Parts: sequence; structure tokens; C-alpha cells
Amino acid sequence: MAHTDHRTMRRVLRREIAGTIGLLTDEHDFRAMRRYRTFTFDDHAVYLRQVEDLLKTRALQGTHTTVALFDPQDYAEYCSVRGIDPDIPANRTRFTAELATTGPTVPYEGQPLTDLLPALVDEAVRQATWEYAATLLARLGTCATCGEDIGRAAFTRASNLVARILDTAPPGDRHLVCSVTGTPETLVAVLHADEEDTGAPRIDEAEALEFTTVLALGLATRTPGGLVMRTTAPDTSDQVYGWRLRGDGLEPLTAGEVFDAYCTDAESGDLISPESNVDYCFPPDLGPEGTAPGHSH
Repeated sequence: MAHTDHRTMRRVLRREIAGTIGLLTDEHDFRAMRRYRTFTFDDHAVYLRQVEDLLKTRALQGTHTTVALFDPQDYAEYCSVRGIDPDIPANRTRFTAELATTGPTVPYEGQPLTDLLPALVDEAVRQATWEYAATLLARLGTCATCGEDIGRAAFTRASNLVARILDTAPPGDRHLVCSVTGTPETLVAVLHADEEDTGAPRIDEAEALEFTTVLALGLATRTPGGLVMRTTAPDTSDQVYGWRLRGDGLEPLTAGEVFDAYCTDAESGDLISPESNVDYCFPPDLGPEGTAPGHSH
């Protein structure tokens, strides 16, 4: 009887333990891990099926699992810095545990792996975009004229603009996209602000941080870019409008400019048929809060 009670308690305790699985999302990363003797998988498709079966089993047992993006190059550097052997499974476990707090992760909630994989890759891109933009902002340093931190001032300016854009948006779910032309490639950030029953927007803090950082970088460097808002509400047409980044502020796009942007293929330049039930509009007036000058030196 006591032995049974101990086993029952252990099962209960296992449900209380959260876990993280480091996932090799593509064939290239999978092949890189095969150089380690203790990594015994030899087929990526079979590996993914085994991971999915494990996730399902843990979910049925009531155990929460987070899936992290496992990067073999980052892992090799992690082991090199610490002077530990990368061919020891316990060290892979240590690395994965750190990914749970520092790397891109998504929770497993019963979704198929075909849905989880792109979500995990998107999360990795989002985090990399934020880190890159934040690094560039920090490198701007202080203004030689007034001593103000240029990156911090631009972030404050961007935060005020985002708040004002959300405040002036029509009721409904909001979808914001900010793009900033850069080297070597354009940075793109997305912000979702779905409307709660109370009418207040529900915003993911990490997503908002990335979006604001990318916008701040465009403002601070006066780099060409744009910002587009799409609102969706029941029983009404979607509304689409936007701004171009101009200097350290936003300049409204006309309805025609927004229509042209949405109905032109970005790569080929060919025309695309406009969507039904979509109104291309001039943006709301952001008022004094939206037009206040930023750092002007």
C-alpha cells in the first residue's frame, strides 16, 4: 500500500515539473548534430515524429512542455566557452534549459508539429530582429550637441507614436506592420492588438517591444520605411491605412498610395486584384502627441 502511495505521489509530482525540448527544425541543423556520437537519430522525419509523439504523451500526462529552437552552432559555442564536451547528452540538456529563458520558445498546446514548427521559426526571427535593432540603437550613442542618448530618445518617441496610433484606430482587432529599409536587409516587425470585451487592446509585450524598437531605429537613423495598420471588426469592411517614415516622424499615406502598395506585387511589380470588403483610407489625425518633434540635432 505504501509503495502504491509513493508511485501515485511521484506521478503527481511529474505533472508539476515543466519541461523544455530543444528542437532541430530543419534538415541542415539535424545533419550538423549527427557528428556527435551520442546523438543517435539518423533520419530527420523520424526524429520529428518521435518528438511529436513525446509531446503528445507529456500532454496526456498533464505535463507542460515548452519547445525551444536548438541551434547547433550556438550549442557548439556554448560548450566551447564553458570548456565542456558537446558530445555528452547532459550538456545538451543544460543548453536546452538555458534556451527556455533566453532563446526563442513556444508552448506545446496540442497543436500539430506542422503548425508548431513555423511558429517556432517565426519566434526566432522576431527575437533576432529585436536583438539586431536594439544593438544598432545602442550603437548610436549620445548626441554630440546635447548629450542625449539618441537611441533612448527615439524609443520614447516610437512608444508615444505607437500608443497614439492604437488610441486613434477604429474599434476592432488591429494588425500593425512596420518595415525599415536597412543593410543588409529590410527589418519587418508586426504588432497584433486584438480588442478585449472591454474595448481595450490585448497586446503581447514581447511583440510590442520588438515593434517599437524597429520603429525607433527607423526614426533615429531617418531610414526609409513605412507603417501600415489594418483593423478588422464584425459586420464592417476592413480598414487599411498607413504612414511613411519621414525624418524622425510619420507622414500619412493617401488612400491611393495605400491601395497601390497593397495591390502591387513587391517583387515583380505586377498589379494584384484588390481584396473584397477592404477600404483603403487616409489615416486618423494623430494630433499633437503624434506630431511632436523628436531629437532634432
